[in-house]
Amino acid sequence: GPGAIVRIRSAKEDYDPSRLDGIVITHRHMDHANDLNILIESMAEGGFKKRGTLFCPEDALSGDPVVLNFAKKYLDNVVVLREGGEYVLGDIAFRTPVRHKHPVETYGLFFHLNRTIGLISDTRFFPDLADHYRAEHLIINVLRLKPIENHEIVEHLALNDVKAIIEKVRPETAILTHFGMHIIKEKPWLLAKKLTKETGVKVIAGRDGMKWEF
Repeated sequence: GPGAIVRIRSAKEDYDPSRLDGIVITHRHMDHANDLNILIESMAEGGFKKRGTLFCPEDALSGDPVVLNFAKKYLDNVVVLREGGEYVLGDIAFRTPVRHKHPVETYGLFFHLNRTIGLISDTRFFPDLADHYRAEHLIINVLRLKPIENHEIVEHLALNDVKAIIEKVRPETAILTHFGMHIIKEKPWLLAKKLTKETGVKVIAGRDGMKWEF
């Protein structure tokens, strides 16, 4: 999203984006893909080396693309994400279990590392959503404090949706992120503490610059 290149360069580790082997975007919206092209260029060392793999939905490449042609030329490979797809990059395997309910083509991610980690990206709630993300650790994008009647206006999860998902999956850890202003005003760490008490699952509110060891 916006500021990603600045954030990773100013982190404590001062991460070098030229060390990247690949980039995954869940969907084309600006808050998830704004810095994509500059990260591709950085991965390719300013375009002097053709390298790296981009994993993205098809509509990130077509119509009004978020992957610009100049940046696309720097990549070794572009892999289009599909529902139920399985992917490997080096020693990392991940899959896109289900297409989400969102205005653009959107996928969550399920990583098979030394532990299973699920990322529920932007989506409105649907009945079998939790069944696709039965992971030991679960990262959930939650925008709204309370649900709204017209889901078509804002197709994102609300806090009650997150509680239902956590209670069904029962991961070891649930990390909440992607907060809207109503959640921020209610102090996300207090909401996470309340969910921990209600569900019996360790719930953490994500914060800027947070690093998490799994």
